[in-house]
Amino acid sequence: MVAGTGDPLMTRYFADFHIHIGRSSGHPVKMAAAPSLTVERVLTVAREQKGLDVITIIDAVTRHVLQELLALAADGRLVPLPGGGLLFENGLVVLLGSEIEIAGPEGGAAHFGAWFGQLEAAVDFLDWLATVQKNPSLSSQRARVAADRLQAEVAERGGMFIVHHAFTPHKGLYGNCVDRMADMLDPNGVDALELGLSADTDMADCLEELSTHTFLTNSDAHSLPKLAREYNVLSLADPSFERIRSALRRSGDDRITANVGLHVELGKYHRTFCLNCERLWAPGAARCACGSERSVKGVFDRLCEIRDWERPIHPSHRPPYVHQVPLEFIPGLGKVALERLLQAFGSEMAVLHDATPAALADVVGDTLADKIIRARTGQVEFMAGGGGQYGKPIFSA
Repeated sequence: MVAGTGDPLMTRYFADFHIHIGRSSGHPVKMAAAPSLTVERVLTVAREQKGLDVITIIDAVTRHVLQELLALAADGRLVPLPGGGLLFENGLVVLLGSEIEIAGPEGGAAHFGAWFGQLEAAVDFLDWLATVQKNPSLSSQRARVAADRLQAEVAERGGMFIVHHAFTPHKGLYGNCVDRMADMLDPNGVDALELGLSADTDMADCLEELSTHTFLTNSDAHSLPKLAREYNVLSLADPSFERIRSALRRSGDDRITANVGLHVELGKYHRTFCLNCERLWAPGAARCACGSERSVKGVFDRLCEIRDWERPIHPSHRPPYVHQVPLEFIPGLGKVALERLLQAFGSEMAVLHDATPAALADVVGDTLADKIIRARTGQVEFMAGGGGQYGKPIFSA
């Protein structure tokens, strides 16, 4: 469980800064995302079911989504905050994001995030994107510029620049493009680096150049159930865009106090996966046991290639990484049990952080309550994921 802040002037906030939109006003946005991921549903589920306080709609700066958000603001349902960000009518704070694909210097491509606190800045950034993208109505489109040019355009509009799922074999900076950050962009212009579902702080802190960077753990949700499968805990004076910037840059009292993420074995690209026999490669192997060299390289194996240290060296500013099994991963916990939990405790965050074992047992029985508590406390074994297939938790007797 994650403790609250001890400073009476600061408040604990749960934040997922990477949530996609599937469709907007009948138009596709993120092609791989579920059609049920609409603006209205995301704003409702994120707050009222998941228990999040802050989100970044990472497809906000696409043509149809931005039109929807402007309409919500015109109707008074989204209200600008003095420090940036938009307050939805249910209390959720929304940041305006864009995911952009940039070609690597020697092949491959990577995704980066741009966050904005004002609608005006988002509109202006979309106008610029229209000059370098073929279709700014869709998410994650290739921009015909270098990464450092993208960084400059984001900074010019007062935005924040984030490296997305840095180590994944598909569209990850390290996983798909370069061995060192400076080979593709300006490290000083990075506000934070998102670890991705198959990596954690212990893995990333084996790279010396990341010791000065802030890490994020976000869901990269492509469906409603995936919201908040990873999230961040922040201690802030208020949940505005500028306070969040301060937390990422560690420039004041605002801080990220915990990164909450999947056990890395659950990630669907954690280990190298054979495309011939569809099994995981042995650690350190040059080919699969079946003899094939055709594979999807795993995050763990890629980091073993480029790391500076075999064991992590955590900088003093690094918050704890809390490994967690999302409720949807727990076997036997179906829709009926989840609905009972939400009715009893109000949100998934309350179930994962605040509900006592006895209270859980009263709602879903001893067996499920025991699995939830064991998942919260790490008393679980795992079958590792790879090649696009999630890993599985194993609750032995």
